[in-house]
Amino acid sequence: MPWVNAYERGDGTKVRGYSRWAPGARSEMAKVAVIALVILGFGGAGTTAATRGSGSGELPTPKSTVVYPIEFPGPDAGSVPRPTPTVSYPIPWDRG
Repeated sequence: MPWVNAYERGDGTKVRGYSRWAPGARSEMAKVAVIALVILGFGGAGTTAATRGSGSGELPTPKSTVVYPIEFPGPDAGSVPRPTPTVSYPIPWDRG
């Protein structure tokens, strides 16, 4: 896109710099956009599950791998192991 520098009109009006389409560029871009949309639209036509898959014509279905009830390891299911302290209290602070 060409850049048009700032200028002043004959009547004294100041015009800021701006960019604009080159002559004929809009129609060319429209043609390219239409061609791209046609290619995207027809690009996926004719591909079905039977032609994409392994030849059986069926898509795989997900199967659940979870086993209920869920159990967590530990001495008994309801208790949570208590954390062990890493420091001894009280901590002496030098206040001098």
